[in-house]
Amino acid sequence: MSIHHKPIKSFKLDGNIKDESDIYRLKEEYIRILLVQMRESAYVPRIDIDPDFTVYYNESKNWFEFKLTVYGIYVGKKNIEWMIAADGYNPIYTQKTKLKEFSSALESQYNQK
Repeated sequence: MSIHHKPIKSFKLDGNIKDESDIYRLKEEYIRILLVQMRESAYVPRIDIDPDFTVYYNESKNWFEFKLTVYGIYVGKKNIEWMIAADGYNPIYTQKTKLKEFSSALESQYNQK
């Protein structure tokens, strides 16, 4: 599959964090949430483009406001199963499991009987 010249889409999230000590932990959690949303839409992250995370302290409300953006490209419903990310224009694949092949073989064997 060629992923050259695929448009890059940004997935965004913004919100508030009350405690400064939670910023790093929540940043990682919010990135994971965006990655799940991406995969559900058949997108994989471009790991050569770092996520953008900015934090601003709002003194009047006494909390931190943040914006997070993660970048990805569309690979389709078929390819999302085997692809975890893209590094530039190089797809990064997962190792295909034998389980799916095994279950398909079993299913065809039972259908023959």
